[in-house]
Amino acid sequence: MLKVTPILLAVLYALAMYRFSAWRTAKELDSRSTELADPKLKSLMDRLAAALDLPRIRVHIYEIDPVNGLAAPDGRIFVTRGFYNKFRVGEVSAEELASVVAHELGHVALGHSRRRMIDFSGQNALRTALAMVLGRIIPGVGIWIANALATLLAARLSRQDEFEADAYAAALLTKAGIGIEPQISLFHKLDGLSGRGGAGAPAWLLSHPATEERIKALRTLGARWSVDDQT
Repeated sequence: MLKVTPILLAVLYALAMYRFSAWRTAKELDSRSTELADPKLKSLMDRLAAALDLPRIRVHIYEIDPVNGLAAPDGRIFVTRGFYNKFRVGEVSAEELASVVAHELGHVALGHSRRRMIDFSGQNALRTALAMVLGRIIPGVGIWIANALATLLAARLSRQDEFEADAYAAALLTKAGIGIEPQISLFHKLDGLSGRGGAGAPAWLLSHPATEERIKALRTLGARWSVDDQT
């Protein structure tokens, strides 16, 4: 039992930290966001809502400059002021911004927030267990290896979530009569909009899949649906 205790403590610590992080995120969003009210976007939001049999979809503006969208742990959907400003000046179309909302709706519908809580707890337990074992075999370096392996696992699981949210958004956009092309066109712009310029960490360390992989997956979905429609 004594050997298991550190792992159980790691799980409890991870759960507590996740809950605290979710609470802190909610307070930050509450204090720095307002509901989006844009007549140019309303018709598209109404089409998404109709496709989901919902009366409406609420989207909030998060008052920060980086270009991003996010689904809060409580299910609210946000786009940043920086993203909305790109739409206002014509760098992003209304349909492309709608594809961001559809993607974030995917995270909510697929329960990714709850899954991340479970995964985060498991990863912390794995990190602790590996550190205990490897720390004895390779003192000093063992803890570093354990942290690296846990980071790789977290990145892979996060990329899986992004692919799933992309596929959900593609299906929703298609049902709403918007189609997947706005998703694809936005991905072509995304590195430039976010200032990454295509540079960064290796794909296997990134929390999001490489842009080319996401576009390829969407085109594969589109091709499959076209074949299904013809049969």
